[in-house]
Amino acid sequence: MTETAEMKSNLTGPSPAIAERAFLFERGKYAMRVVETIVAMRQERKRLKGPVGFVATMGGLHAGHMSLVRQARADNASVVASIFVNPAQFGPTEDFKNYPRDLPRDLAMLKEGGVDIVFAPSVAEMYPEGFSSWVDIEGVTERLEGASRPGHFRGVATVVNKLFNIIQPDVAYFGQKDAQQALVIKKMVRELNTGIEVVVMPTVREADGLAMSSRNVYLNPEERKAAPVLCRALCLAEELCKKGEKDAEKIRRRMRALIGKEPLANIDYVSIAEPETLMEMDAVRAPALISLAVKIGRTRLIDNVVVE
Repeated sequence: MTETAEMKSNLTGPSPAIAERAFLFERGKYAMRVVETIVAMRQERKRLKGPVGFVATMGGLHAGHMSLVRQARADNASVVASIFVNPAQFGPTEDFKNYPRDLPRDLAMLKEGGVDIVFAPSVAEMYPEGFSSWVDIEGVTERLEGASRPGHFRGVATVVNKLFNIIQPDVAYFGQKDAQQALVIKKMVRELNTGIEVVVMPTVREADGLAMSSRNVYLNPEERKAAPVLCRALCLAEELCKKGEKDAEKIRRRMRALIGKEPLANIDYVSIAEPETLMEMDAVRAPALISLAVKIGRTRLIDNVVVE
């Protein structure tokens, strides 16, 4: 992907002399370490008992993120989380500048979840002047989210690879809601021999079925009422599959028709695909990844289910 001037500007953060520092976030029984530089993170990593679990976030934390933290805490002697809004995975017209940011709230949630260290670098720390090395995963990044958001997965793969190299976790936790992202990361780990176990955790939902997302805060009350149409469309597809429907395009049409009844909804894509290649199916066969991206007002939401 050719970088636009605006994307390059996203990668240009303030460039003060960044101290190699860490500070304590104290609340409750112990102090969580918060580090802001790569050097400090590597120093802290040497002190951690293994195995080390890792949860990568962009902040804007919600119950979905915390389910990953709880699993990491249950599985590992030490837990590291990152908070970094990664400009490289946002397109020039996307919401990088407006993405939800509330560091004190996020730190309090991670502390409550038992995280040992939070890595919260600046853009300048992660992408210093002259940065030009990228991780490109071919094939699975070219469909669905990759087709709608050119360059998105190059940014995701690059920053996750950097975080893996900096933090050196044993196990990394991601959510099923971002199914294509999880697939890309697993492929990268496998093909680059990273040696990290990738655990994908179930999607966490609101009571009405809406998948939890940091971007849900963008929805106004009317849009919030409309947003569960994504989940309803996925439930319809599941029901049709359970009843024996094999015609994938017929299921896609039924999903589109249901979503089309919601005036605030604008479909980006509806997909029924093989979950490892993301190639679209003509006839449904298990397992199948049923996914969709829909704009509710100006907010773009994604969701998926796997039919076994």
